[in-house]
Amino acid sequence: MKRASPASGETLERLKLTIYLVPIFGLLPAAYSLWQKQGSRQELAVSRLVVTLALTWVVTYGLLSAGSHLAPGLSLRLLITNTLVTTGYTLTNLVLMVRLLQGKSVNLPGFSRLSKRLP
Repeated sequence: MKRASPASGETLERLKLTIYLVPIFGLLPAAYSLWQKQGSRQELAVSRLVVTLALTWVVTYGLLSAGSHLAPGLSLRLLITNTLVTTGYTLTNLVLMVRLLQGKSVNLPGFSRLSKRLP
């Protein structure tokens, strides 16, 4: 019987955290992790960050979409801004995935501090 090495446990945790960082879809396992309050410190910190980023994106997306419907003259500008916000959210998650896989910190100035306020 083969025993799992500590490195394989670390690899599995990194894989799990990478799944959490998948834009939009990673929100569900991250929120579940927070709800269960199980996992390592790093897992809970990444889960909080993922939820904070996703909620910020959803609120911004909703406000810009509503604004584009309410102000027909600004519609195109607001939709372009919405596209840029969505692209930024996706790229931020991809950069965080790369940093995680490199073993670096996944903290974001401002968002990490805000995410620490989540239960």
